[in-house]
Amino acid sequence: MAGWGSRLRPHTITIPKPMLPIAGKPIVERLVNDLIKSTEQKIEDIVFIIREDFGKAVEEKLLQIAKNVGVPGTIKYQEVPLGTAHAILCAGDFLTGNVIVAFADTLFRADYKIDASKDGIIWVQKVDDPSAFGVVKMSADGVITDFVEKPKEFVSDLAIIGIYYFNDGKYLRDEMQYLLDNNIQKGGEFWLTDAMENMKKKGSKFYKGEVIEWLDCGNKDATVYTNQRVLEFIKNEKLVSDKAVIENSLVVHPCYIEDDVVLKNSIVGPYVSISKGTMIENSVVKNSIIQSKTILKNKLIENSMIGNNTKLEGRMEDLSVGDYNSLKQ
Repeated sequence: MAGWGSRLRPHTITIPKPMLPIAGKPIVERLVNDLIKSTEQKIEDIVFIIREDFGKAVEEKLLQIAKNVGVPGTIKYQEVPLGTAHAILCAGDFLTGNVIVAFADTLFRADYKIDASKDGIIWVQKVDDPSAFGVVKMSADGVITDFVEKPKEFVSDLAIIGIYYFNDGKYLRDEMQYLLDNNIQKGGEFWLTDAMENMKKKGSKFYKGEVIEWLDCGNKDATVYTNQRVLEFIKNEKLVSDKAVIENSLVVHPCYIEDDVVLKNSIVGPYVSISKGTMIENSVVKNSIIQSKTILKNKLIENSMIGNNTKLEGRMEDLSVGDYNSLKQ
């Protein structure tokens, strides 16, 4: 999770993309919880690979995420953005035995358990435009035959979603180190898919894992949609805090509303997440993520992300409008 998150600016100017909240929890926390559920094996360590300038507050939150699931957490830094293989290598000696690798800007739904006996599993999903993704080609017996990064011509519509299982972490580490030692790179970056291609040529068999739904958090619209889908999954949980103040307002569920949120004369929902200490007054908010200590007054908002400590105020109008008029703002 050491990337800049440039497609989610301005939100990622002050917070790393994987720390943005989805229905009240950071993306990376939801991902960790999903991965814990995916295997019957005991998770021994969680390593977060970040940039050092994320700061100590972010590091403490990440270590707490690991602690919350009962697993020791470790922070490692990727000092220079040199690609996926270089980033994973930053985990160092933690790459041993069974390893799950996950890029922390994606969530998923799947009904499966990891088959630890396989050399490797790469989770994929069919996409409409494979040219924007790494994709895999398959043999008739379900073994991956090729990895192709962002194909300009159609070779497959099975996109790699950024979650991998390897049963021999040291072997993976050695193959990625080989890329760096021999300067095998594309566009100035060292790619995990190149390491997997070498492993495949030496006899490793990789299989596809399919997800029911892949939820991307790569840009604003995708993140707002992911928030909607997560709220639909968890709608039977208690999502509205007893410490929220709701005055003359309607909440259209599902919505996630934290402590000390104040709603006055407003309609909120469906599919809205509101973080602690935010006030919404005389407004209508639908399908949006509103972060903490923000004030919205006299606003009509939909499909939006609003950051922390922000104030947005519209205007009330005193009107006298006769018959057969049409007003639009």
